[in-house]
Amino acid sequence: MVTIEPAHLVGTGGAIGALCRHYLGSAVDVAGFPLGTLTVNVAGSFVLALVTFASLDSELLLFIGTGACGSFMTFSSFSFDTVHLWESGERLRAAVNATANLAGAIVAIGLAWGVVTVAGL
Repeated sequence: MVTIEPAHLVGTGGAIGALCRHYLGSAVDVAGFPLGTLTVNVAGSFVLALVTFASLDSELLLFIGTGACGSFMTFSSFSFDTVHLWESGERLRAAVNATANLAGAIVAIGLAWGVVTVAGL
């Protein structure tokens, strides 16, 4: 059995997650609203909850959870986008962005729990 160092698992997962974040975020982003950031945060919350609730082994949790999901989701971009919208006078969009990120993540986590429960993982 090959043992992989935890730092390599996290680093490799992080590289994959960062690339996925860039390509997915860029593909769905729209002018005037940070849809790319919202999309990756909600999708990442689902995947992270799924692998956590499925009780995967520690190596997969490091690779997918800490590495890939850690670099895929972006709290800093969400915060920056929300403040930028607010300061630009787009107060409603800022509030929608903040609410959608939080509510979307909570719904995604609930869906992941449901999937794991129904699938018996």
